[in-house]
Amino acid sequence: MAESGRNGGAGRPAHDAAVYVISVAAELTGLHPQTLRTWERLGLVTPGRTGGGGRRYSARDIDLLRQIAELTSSGIGLEGVRRILELEDRAAALAQRNAELQAELDQAREALRQVLNRASASPAPPVAAAPGRLPILRPDTSSSVVVWRRDRG
Repeated sequence: MAESGRNGGAGRPAHDAAVYVISVAAELTGLHPQTLRTWERLGLVTPGRTGGGGRRYSARDIDLLRQIAELTSSGIGLEGVRRILELEDRAAALAQRNAELQAELDQAREALRQVLNRASASPAPPVAAAPGRLPILRPDTSSSVVVWRRDRG
């Protein structure tokens, strides 16, 4: 069930909104409040805090608590759970970075395609590009193009 928008839609709080007190979070997950406190102390979950220091759990925290409970009930120790969560976070970050790089590659390919189209339509011979610009390349019959980007570091 996907939620949309900042407020979660249909009168529900946003997925990241820390709104559930520990007793409600415990009831929603079927866990004892002391288990939630222990998992927080171990760094497996980090609920929000009120000005007075009370814990407030978000829907995302509830999902995480359920995931931890599922992993521990299948026999995985808390250190194993911690490692699994770290690896899942890393995989998600890598997938996000991969998507960003793919979008950048797609943009570079499109820019190169436009340059090649202009170059093939122009009677002038290809020339080297100015710094920071794509070079005008001769059309290639292969289906792949390699674009090198120099870091400005």
